[in-house]
Amino acid sequence: MKFYQLFRDYLEEKRLWEVFIYLFFGGLTTVVNIVTFTLCYQIFHLNWPISNAISWVFSVLFAFVTNKVWVFQSKSENFMELFWEFSKFIIARVISFGMDMATMFLFIDILHTGNLVAKLITQVIVVIANYVFSKLFIFKKVEIIEDEKTNSSPR
Repeated sequence: MKFYQLFRDYLEEKRLWEVFIYLFFGGLTTVVNIVTFTLCYQIFHLNWPISNAISWVFSVLFAFVTNKVWVFQSKSENFMELFWEFSKFIIARVISFGMDMATMFLFIDILHTGNLVAKLITQVIVVIANYVFSKLFIFKKVEIIEDEKTNSSPR
């Protein structure tokens, strides 16, 4: 636990903790996406567009929770705030899903690469795009404002 705290403190000092934790959970989201895609495509014998769509749904739900709670630590004060945040998240993910599908089509149907190779390449593109969308448009940063009385020294 001590190593974790030293590592986190170091990254926070360098202002890299958020990027690191995003990449960590982005990696887990990628695992969810690839495992779901592989199950649908190879086990259930669905075509790649259907398999990709199903894997997208699972990974988007996983990503929303992890990004909201652990990466951006976004707080919603009421249901409407949560709904608006989730709506923006879905809109951004639909855009990146379009990028995902177009890249998969390019690599599988035009360049004739393997499905897994295409999936890995698209995931790199999607993770980068999703970080930009999440950081700039979706999750509000919680600012802690401390009471002046508790921070000011007696005069």
